[in-house]
Order: sequence, then C-alpha cells, then structure tokens
Amino acid sequence: MPTFLETVVERTQADLATRKRERPAEALREQLGPARRGRPFSEALIAEGISLIAEMKRSSPSRGPIRPEASVTDVVSAYQRAGARAVSVLTEPNWFGGSLDDLAEARGACELPLLRKDFVVDEYQLLEARVAGADAVLLIVAALDAERLAALIAGASELGMDSLVEVHDEREVATAVEAGAEVIGINNRDLHSLEVDLDTSFRLLADVPAGTVVVAESGISATEDVERLERAGVDAILVGEALMLADDPVRAVRELLG
Repeated sequence: MPTFLETVVERTQADLATRKRERPAEALREQLGPARRGRPFSEALIAEGISLIAEMKRSSPSRGPIRPEASVTDVVSAYQRAGARAVSVLTEPNWFGGSLDDLAEARGACELPLLRKDFVVDEYQLLEARVAGADAVLLIVAALDAERLAALIAGASELGMDSLVEVHDEREVATAVEAGAEVIGINNRDLHSLEVDLDTSFRLLADVPAGTVVVAESGISATEDVERLERAGVDAILVGEALMLADDPVRAVRELLG
C-alpha cells in the first residue's frame, strides 16, 4: 500500500508529463523576466524576531476543505497588512486545491516574498515557479533522492530563487545539509502517516548546523507555540490552517505573533 507521499508524487509526475507536452520548457524560458534582486525570501526570514510565513491553502488531506472559495488577493493582502514576512502559496491541485494561477495572483496582490509550496520533483517546476512570480520553492527530502535534491537546489539558485528544504527526521537533516541546503524547514507532520508532533522541531534543531536558517512547519496554532520555538532558536514559522480557518486573518496573525 503506497503512502500518502508516494501517491502524491506519482500523481505529480503524471500531471507534469502532461504539462510538459502542452507547454515545453523552452516556452517557459522565453517568459523569464529578471529575477528579483537579492534573495528576498531568505532575507525576510532572518529579520529581527521570529518571522511568519503565512500560507494560502484551500484544503488539506488531513482536514479536507478549509476555505475552498477563498480569494487569493484577499488572503495574501490581509497577511501583508498583518505583518507576515513571507507568503506560502499551495499550488498542488488534487489534494490542496491550489494552482499556479493562485501563485501568479498572489504575486500581483502583495510585495512579500512568495514560496511555491508543492511536490517539486523536476527542474520544469522551477521554471513554472519563477514565471509565476515565486522567490522560493519547497523541496521535500522524503520525495527526492540526494542527487536530485542537490540538482534542484542548484537549479533554483540559478533562477534566482531560494529553496526551503523540508525534513522530518535526523537522516533527512543530514541529507539536506549534504545537498547544500541553506534554509531548512522542519515539518512536524510526518508525510507518510500525516501525524503531527510539535516536538519534532525541538528534537531536530540540534542536528542543524549553525548559520542555517530554520523554519518550523505544521502544528503551530498558539502564541505559546511561537514563543517556545523562538526561544529554542527557530528563525521562522510556516502557518496555514490556523490562519485560513480564522474569520479575520489579520487578527489571527497578530494574535499568533503576540
């Protein structure tokens, strides 16, 4: 029986083959404008205090529909007003209800650095991300072998984007570091079982080399969680569900950050 991650990656690869036929990589390259100067995403995460990456997410496999009809412009504009330092946009369509159109709309609606959050397994997806306006891409160690991970980190850098390299155990931290990850996201959700344990962030912090930017992901819903993570040395948090479920995203962000 395949795990959730294996199922998603298999579907991603099938969808990717279709998109490549319909819109070859050469066509995407022709649409590349100049990259934004510097590294807006990683720079935003090392500002004073803990940084919030606020997520635009319509649904999730663990919860089902969250806000399927949410307006990208309304959500990301609210995040910017509330003090988020970056925005994550889910572009995976089948389980998360996202699209590259959502990413492009977010780029037009806010000035914050944007992360394309998806199951990236191919350089073609890096081109898609840049054309749609991303400043960074998510790379999940559990979905990639070490050689592919290193190639995608390098490919993103060449396109002027950062990589948020996601891990959820000690072995994956070592793989990420060896591949050259400069920004590591510790996912408190196991992508095989979908179970969440916030202590994962605290356990794995010790294995991350000094100087690496650390992002805690999943299971963060209270100010107390944020304060504990900041005291432990986490640079940023990525929060989606708790904010998307709120009636007032601006208030939810401000309450979360205390």
